[in-house]
Amino acid sequence: MDMTVLLKRVPDLVEDLEVDDSGKALDEDSVSLKLNEFDDHALEEALLLKEGGGGTVTVIALDGEDVDKMLYTALAKGADRALKVMGGDPDGGNQALAGIFVAALDGHGGDLILTGVQAADDRDGQLAPRVGALLGRPCIEVVTEVNPGDGKVTVHKELAGGVVAEYEVDLPAVLGIQAARQTPRYAPVSRVRQIQESATIDTVTSAATEGAGFTVVAMTPPETGEGAQMLDGVDELVKVLDAKGVI
Repeated sequence: MDMTVLLKRVPDLVEDLEVDDSGKALDEDSVSLKLNEFDDHALEEALLLKEGGGGTVTVIALDGEDVDKMLYTALAKGADRALKVMGGDPDGGNQALAGIFVAALDGHGGDLILTGVQAADDRDGQLAPRVGALLGRPCIEVVTEVNPGDGKVTVHKELAGGVVAEYEVDLPAVLGIQAARQTPRYAPVSRVRQIQESATIDTVTSAATEGAGFTVVAMTPPETGEGAQMLDGVDELVKVLDAKGVI
């Protein structure tokens, strides 16, 4: 089974995020980007499928800062081919991003296209279904397990309340991965450096596409309150509640 994994870099939420002078975007000079966590799980699931039943894994991402390192890391983990998209402008949100990826793949993408169920910088979960719609392929989101069959895959989809549904999907298809069957593997720095010296990243040009997207009117850091008041024992709690008229 030939698979393609769509990768995206997002701000590292572990770090403090600063708003730029326009008040409508993050300060690109201060923000650190990393592979979207859900995309990492999509890559891991694709690698597990390859190891279990054969096939190939292609990773694809838009050009940008440190994208080569991200793609080389994916190759170090076990991907067979890396593809960097030049010229794409995802300002139209995931609708535009889906069009860019589909055009770069020339309408193909193999038997299975996998991507993270959502990204940390938009949380709308629309990339997988929009790619599926453009290609005319079935799409299942919030997937937690994929089992290959003859010309189809059986997937587990997480529903509300901890309920899991099982779907049988004809190939080719698109999946939005919530979690891989195991924790995404780690690629040692030495292995990544080795791949950088021996492997190549293919490039393809894809024109920008229009999309509905959204417009940011203003962006501000969350307001900081006065902090918590630490209480020692029940007596202090009673005094505070009494002072506030609660008791």
